[in-house]
Amino acid sequence: MGRTYIVEESVGQYLSNISLQGKAFVSGLLIGQCSSQKDYVILATRTPPKEEQNENLKHPKAKLDNLDEEWATEHANQVSRMLPGGLLVLGVFIITTLELANDFQNALRRLIFAMEKSMNRKRLWNFTEEEISERVILHVCSSTKKISCRTYDVHDPKSSARPADWKYQSGLSTSWLSLDCTIHIDIHIPLSSTSVSYTLEKNTKKKSFRGNTQVTSHSFDVRVLTQLLLNSDHRSTATVQICSGSVNLKGSVKCRAYIHSNKPKVKDAMQAVKRDILNTVADRCEILFEDLLLNEIPGKKDSEKEFYILPHRVFVPIPGSTVKLCDYKFGDESAEEIRDHFIEMLDHMVQIEDLEIAEEVNTACMSSMNNEASLEHKDDKQLEQPIKTTVMLKIRQNIGVIAAFAVAVLAAGISFHYFSD
Repeated sequence: MGRTYIVEESVGQYLSNISLQGKAFVSGLLIGQCSSQKDYVILATRTPPKEEQNENLKHPKAKLDNLDEEWATEHANQVSRMLPGGLLVLGVFIITTLELANDFQNALRRLIFAMEKSMNRKRLWNFTEEEISERVILHVCSSTKKISCRTYDVHDPKSSARPADWKYQSGLSTSWLSLDCTIHIDIHIPLSSTSVSYTLEKNTKKKSFRGNTQVTSHSFDVRVLTQLLLNSDHRSTATVQICSGSVNLKGSVKCRAYIHSNKPKVKDAMQAVKRDILNTVADRCEILFEDLLLNEIPGKKDSEKEFYILPHRVFVPIPGSTVKLCDYKFGDESAEEIRDHFIEMLDHMVQIEDLEIAEEVNTACMSSMNNEASLEHKDDKQLEQPIKTTVMLKIRQNIGVIAAFAVAVLAAGISFHYFSD
């Protein structure tokens, strides 16, 4: 028996309102949550077409084999970054003319596997064996409005299509549970003077991933990469290496996850929160480096210390639902820019007054080794007022810093998974 998809009624209305406007097809993403019994779809968003695609798609002989996988996959990656814990890209939809009704299967099968592979590369966590690995492909005929729903097991490259049920329900996510927490992170990563990325990764994996948690209401205080305490009679096999600098990630971040209200389990709620912690820390680091590299100033001199503000999290509600999606905002970005990005990625109207900007203080600090000692005794007040600067030449000269951040977040991920159920 195939999967059952319980779908918010507004999703059906959204799909019905999409007009091909002379194009051969329109495709997009389906967003929701998996459970052992059934899956829930709460949002659909079409993939914005490339400008150069607009003319090509208007020709009636256009084939779905020409569907731009790279463009659609990048859209999936961007939208996946905007999903809080518990939500996933569950699959894709496509609306075609009647003539192309039988031509979509191979193209979309390739697309759904490519999307899942790309999104998995960016995740710092893995799906468990018990979790559902089926993803859905929904076809809608533009003239008859007839739908065809099939699923593929994305963990099995030889998977064949399986039929699935598609059922609409009103007010599906109006009573979903929201899980909020604030996590305080303080990660210190030394940078080896030689082979930065390899040595750091190797050394980090040898460190102890023990941590202490203190829970007060909905606030969690987690320390990762804490110092390994050895007994006096225990001989250490650690290797001492010369370090050229360090990367420090410090601050508080707002985390949020959602879980369906149909007999939810505590372990599912915990898993959703943990994954949101990993996702949001990783995404902020990735966005920061994207910004630094895009705004690099040629010829700028290197400095011993560099402080950068990580982007803040911004939430926006889904109309008719208690669920909110998220994006990330630097201090110099306007609310209008964030709103426009939401509209572009999600294809839904967003009002500026609906934006919820999380109040956070978080910084990334990169320093050279000769200034390391002073950093260890630095007053926290100075970290709370970091200098927002563009990229330094250090990024180009020491590109291993980027790898260092990736390893730092990976280490944090291993730590949180160490705090298992």
